[in-house]
Amino acid sequence: MADIAPRLSLDYEWNFGLSSEWKPYDPDTNPYNGMVGSKINAYMNANFYFRQILSPQFDLIYGVTLTHFSNGNTKFPNAGLNAVDFKAGITYNVNRVEHFFPKRTPYRNSLARDFPRHISYDVVLFGAWRRKGVMLDEKAIASPDIYSVYGFNINPMYNLGYKLRVGASLDGVYDSSANVYTEDYIVGGGYNPGYTFYKPSVNKQLSLGLSARAEYVMPYFDVGVGIGANVLHGGGDLEGFYQILALKIKTSRHSFIHIGYNLQNFDTPNYLMLGLGLRLNN
Repeated sequence: MADIAPRLSLDYEWNFGLSSEWKPYDPDTNPYNGMVGSKINAYMNANFYFRQILSPQFDLIYGVTLTHFSNGNTKFPNAGLNAVDFKAGITYNVNRVEHFFPKRTPYRNSLARDFPRHISYDVVLFGAWRRKGVMLDEKAIASPDIYSVYGFNINPMYNLGYKLRVGASLDGVYDSSANVYTEDYIVGGGYNPGYTFYKPSVNKQLSLGLSARAEYVMPYFDVGVGIGANVLHGGGDLEGFYQILALKIKTSRHSFIHIGYNLQNFDTPNYLMLGLGLRLNN
C-alpha cells in the first residue's frame, strides 16, 4: 500500500489458487474449446486499485484486475485464459473508529533506517511433469507422452529492506521433453497417419542458466520474478530467454515451499516448478 493523500491510497491484492468444473477440450463433445484440456486449472489474480476513505465505515475502491487461468502445460491444450477487468465498489469496515484518520507522514522510522542490509542465499530443488507439442511440416503435433522436469536454483539475494530482495540465480534443469522430435512412419507400404516420437540424448535435455531475480517480501509469502538465459545447453528448445514467476510459502525461518512457472521467450508456456527451498543467512 502507498499513501497518496490523507484519505487516498494505492492498494494491491493478489490471489493464487485452483479453479475447477471446467469443461475441457474433447474432439467429440467439446471440439471448440481450444483453451484448456483439464477440469482443474491454476488461478492467478492481481488487483491494483485506489482506496478513497469516505467515512469511518465506508471506502470507495476503483482500479484494474488481471486474471490468468492455465494448467501449467500438464495437459493439452493449454492456451490459457487471460482477462483484464476494471473494478469499482464500496467496502464497509467493521469497528473502525473516528480517530482512524491520522496525519500521514513519509515512511521514515527507526525500523527502516536500522534494517541490516545483507545477502541471503536460497537453494531450491523442484520437479514437475508436462506435455509437449512439436512442429512437423509446419503443423503442431501433440505427443501422447508425459515428460518429467527436474531442476535446482541457487540464488543469492541482496536484502534491501523488509519488503524487497534483488539478486541473481544459477538455474539447472533437466527437461525430458526438450528437443523431442517426431516423423511420419510407414506401415505395410502405405501411409499411416500416426507419429513416432523420439527422445534425443541426455545432453540435449540439460541446461544451465543465469537469471536476474527480484522478490517482494510479505509476512508469510514472497512473490518473485526472474528473467534469464541458458549459458550451457543442448540447443534447440533450450535456446532463447526464459522467464520465471515464483511464490515462496514460508514454513520456517529457513525453509519454504516453492511454486513457480517457467515461460520461454515471453509467450510459450514451459513447465511448472514445484519444490522445496532452504534459506541461508536469513
